Amino acid sequence: MDERERVMVQRKGRRLLLIPFPLEGHIKPMLELAHILHSKGFSITIIHTSFNSPNPSNYPNFNFSCIQDGLSETESSTKDLLNFITALNVKCAAPFQVCLRKLLYDVSQEPVACLISDAMCYFTQAVANNISLPRIVFRTAGVSSFLAFAAFPFLRLKGYIPIQATNLLASSNVLLIFGMWHLECKLEEAVAELAPLRVKDLPIIKTEEGEKYYELLSMLVKETKCSLGVIWNSFEELESSALATLRQEFSIPMFPIGPFHKYFPSSSSSCCSSLISQDQSCISWLDKHTPKSVLYVSFGSVAVITEIEFLEIAQALANSNHPFLWVVRPRLIIGSEWMEPLPSGFMDNLEGRGLIVKWAPQQQVLAHPSIGAFWTHNGWNSTLESICEGVPMICMPCFTDQKVNARYVSHVWRIGLQLEKGVERGEIETTITRLMDDSVEGKEIRDRALKLKEKAKLCLKQGASSSSSLEALVTYILSFHSFTFQPSSFS
Repeated sequence: MDERERVMVQRKGRRLLLIPFPLEGHIKPMLELAHILHSKGFSITIIHTSFNSPNPSNYPNFNFSCIQDGLSETESSTKDLLNFITALNVKCAAPFQVCLRKLLYDVSQEPVACLISDAMCYFTQAVANNISLPRIVFRTAGVSSFLAFAAFPFLRLKGYIPIQATNLLASSNVLLIFGMWHLECKLEEAVAELAPLRVKDLPIIKTEEGEKYYELLSMLVKETKCSLGVIWNSFEELESSALATLRQEFSIPMFPIGPFHKYFPSSSSSCCSSLISQDQSCISWLDKHTPKSVLYVSFGSVAVITEIEFLEIAQALANSNHPFLWVVRPRLIIGSEWMEPLPSGFMDNLEGRGLIVKWAPQQQVLAHPSIGAFWTHNGWNSTLESICEGVPMICMPCFTDQKVNARYVSHVWRIGLQLEKGVERGEIETTITRLMDDSVEGKEIRDRALKLKEKAKLCLKQGASSSSSLEALVTYILSFHSFTFQPSSFS
């Protein structure tokens, strides 16, 4: 037996092909999943686009294969997410098939067990079907929000969406006011079939191409159903009701094996997987503050805000009298490169009470004892990371699944408060006070957050829910016949 054969015996002798959707919030958890599956003995090959490609040198245990996505400058702009997602799914299908041909024909590597695809890369299902390659979907968002996406045909039938005001005559102030009132009532209407969601909590985006968005969601859900199973970065104790519903509606296995980042809490994989350079200096700044005193503010890697909203946030933070760490990434503010709109002398007047950075090592920040609350856009990664550290949240969702996550944080898990009036400094200041000051309400929220943190910790222990689900996933993957290359498959 040669050295390569001995290594393969120690491992599973199976290779997994993983393809992430090329955005920060998708690449990061996919690479965390790759680490988890590699620890279980699988060899890993990451198939990635040329757009937002990860750095292979950060992952010596993985192989990487790049597909040329062919996206134009306009198509690769995340300012129009709908166009970006649609274009990527159209243009990547052919180069992905070529890439698969190369990988599957390489007999020097372990045989391929299956493809694990981000749900947003729904183009991979047809290619996998064509060559009988097993495909498992990884959904980077929560289970609860996926239920809402899957319910869109029903929601349209029932008239919950599209969300429209009555027809208005611009020349009539009375009709305009009535229309605005009617729209506000519509937004606050409960969606009984998806309690506790309201119409305003449904995972929609601002677009003039509503039908195109519905078609995209239809393809995402359809190709997920056609897969052989779904992996979730969540855990039973967090979304048991949604998982039970989904298992009834989908006839494929569900594997909630999260939280991913807690499998290797001391590793540097989080830093390596970030596409944006992290400012580590904020950790030493946090070290100077007392426990639970600092408000951490970050709105993720894609969301944008207007200059007016930016200034409202800045003034509210200044007025709150709490220390704050604020992530203002480049081009967060529409029309600005960084934080040029900030009033002259703003930071000096705070006398060290605030720190603004372009990007932060978020998992380290949330785990820091000085953090008392997290003002977030409620992307799933941010929401889950906050839950895992027992940090209560101020919720300001921007679009899609963030709206569902925010509603669950505030009204199901009850570990945070949602801003209901948009970006308005008065409500922001009041919410910060409610959550961070020594009130009965704030204490109860913090207590619930700590209890949920403990559940997130316990689910990974041997024999617990996520640990057991991971073992079931490994067994399931090993039950697939190793893929055998057949030239006719690609004809």
